[in-house]
Amino acid sequence: MTLRRRTLAQAAALLALPTIAPQVLAQRAKDSVVLGMVLEPSPGLDPTMAAASAIGEVVHYNILEGLTKVTASGSVLPLLASDWTSDPDGKSYTFTLRKGITFQDGAPFDAEAVRFSFDRARAADSTNKAKKAVFDNISSIATPAPDQVILTLNNPDATLPFRLGEATAVILSPKSAAATATRPVGTGPFRLDGWQKGTAITLVKWDGYRDAANVRLKKATFRFINDNAAQVAALLAGDIDGMPRFGAVQNLKQLQADKRFVVEIGSTPGKGILAINNKRKPLDDVRVRRAISHAIDRKAFIDGVLEGLAKPIGSHAAPTDLGYVDLTGLYPHDPEKARALLKEAGVATPLNLTLTLPPPSYARKGGEVVAAMLAKVGIVAKIENVEWAQWLSGPFKGQFDLTIINHVEPLDYVQYANPQYYWGYDSKAFNELVKKRNEAPRGRPQLALYGDIQRMIANDAVNAFIFNPSQVSVARRGLKGLWSSSPVAANDLSQVFWQ
Repeated sequence: MTLRRRTLAQAAALLALPTIAPQVLAQRAKDSVVLGMVLEPSPGLDPTMAAASAIGEVVHYNILEGLTKVTASGSVLPLLASDWTSDPDGKSYTFTLRKGITFQDGAPFDAEAVRFSFDRARAADSTNKAKKAVFDNISSIATPAPDQVILTLNNPDATLPFRLGEATAVILSPKSAAATATRPVGTGPFRLDGWQKGTAITLVKWDGYRDAANVRLKKATFRFINDNAAQVAALLAGDIDGMPRFGAVQNLKQLQADKRFVVEIGSTPGKGILAINNKRKPLDDVRVRRAISHAIDRKAFIDGVLEGLAKPIGSHAAPTDLGYVDLTGLYPHDPEKARALLKEAGVATPLNLTLTLPPPSYARKGGEVVAAMLAKVGIVAKIENVEWAQWLSGPFKGQFDLTIINHVEPLDYVQYANPQYYWGYDSKAFNELVKKRNEAPRGRPQLALYGDIQRMIANDAVNAFIFNPSQVSVARRGLKGLWSSSPVAANDLSQVFWQ
């Protein structure tokens, strides 16, 4: 069955700042752009070895490419592969590779580079966040010709073409892969020009790109601005031309009323959660976790923190997912029920916990809101604000009680089958359910099992599930091609231009 160009429906599915006169806006050449980002990539620029989605926002599709490409609509197109087929049972995929492509270091792109990259991703010491979900499922990689790769899977995976379009599956040059974190080298239309730590990353057009004539930008700069007021000020002053994932939603009406800007609101696969450390007492008791879930008023959070620009969720799934089940009714906001569950679990109140918050405003502002909600049921959440690198080396390594984070990867429910993942959920029943889904026939059987997976995560109250955020994109009028929806975390600069 040919899966070329197959669409995986729905992604496998403050401050009132003054308006500045238009003539004050900085004038840049029409072949360059400056974009704002909330978070700086950390700890490096290798998306195959680190978890931060900000890495993919800079390098994916720009410097580094994979066999396939996920578009803003969620469809899957050929990229380094020109085509692919799968056998009827979905356990073998044959990819035909594009010929005549080289890496920016001069090495040839071929089947051996694909084998090298995927072997590296599935190695025992790999820290690839898709290792368990994607690469551990590859039982063998055959390269019968320089332009042909055959992947044989342990279990069928109809989502594989989509997965290979994520940043975790980019193809690296064997010659320079080891230095990717500081000097990424790929086959894409741009190359790294410089990284001013804490401030910005600059990319420049690579003239050796196979389709360089159709890439209109010669230079792109990503500026890191996690403060909401600073984001708005940078836009109004013309210091940045756009922000594909704008965080200062409290100022959205001001920008919508300003004719210099275009504001677009789209969808994401994000799951905004109050993550709970299932290995720490008394959070290892499901009744305590359920109490926390009942303490959260999702609507109040979404209205107060996100200006209503999100949908409530009840499990680790987004409404855009194929097979999504609405489980928001499982834990309605019920402080009385929450207090009763804590009492039943033998927890004396006040229960003192630490709530660790990374920089994005949904976490910092949302943390204040969540702490107030928890206080009403007898849980005192001491707020600890940390920078992104600290979050990655602390909560993401399992050192936390509670934290607020938006998981932007699609189909990442498989992380609940990894007991080493930072929230520490360890359930043999859940692992068996995931295995059963992997082995089930495509179509309705897999969709039904995906519903069961969502229900088990929710019933076990692994985390408190709050919101699926909208994507808010703001850009200066005339800047075209920025994604308004993000089925994967990327900024495809090859499609960006000034009109």
